[in-house]
Amino acid sequence: MATKKGPKPAPLDPKVTKKLLDLLSTDNEFRRLFKKDAGAALAKAGYKVAADATSARGCMQLQATDRIAPKEKIVRDRAKLEQALNSVVNFECTKAFSAD
Repeated sequence: MATKKGPKPAPLDPKVTKKLLDLLSTDNEFRRLFKKDAGAALAKAGYKVAADATSARGCMQLQATDRIAPKEKIVRDRAKLEQALNSVVNFECTKAFSAD
């Protein structure tokens, strides 16, 4: 089984994860920003990418046709989301923020 070499995704700091989920579960303007530009939203939440890592932006970016999960779903699933975002290996978390 071949593995990809190169920069690894930079996991989210637990403080950034908490702020991201706080904003996604309460702030409509931030939710719109996250849907439009996940990278800008992550930066606003305090996310910084180390020089030897790749950004979480691409893997967290929702498609134009995706709907962001309702605030209530983010609140309900918060513990699961925090665990996933703080232990990300390949950033397959976009589905967690999708309404579908």
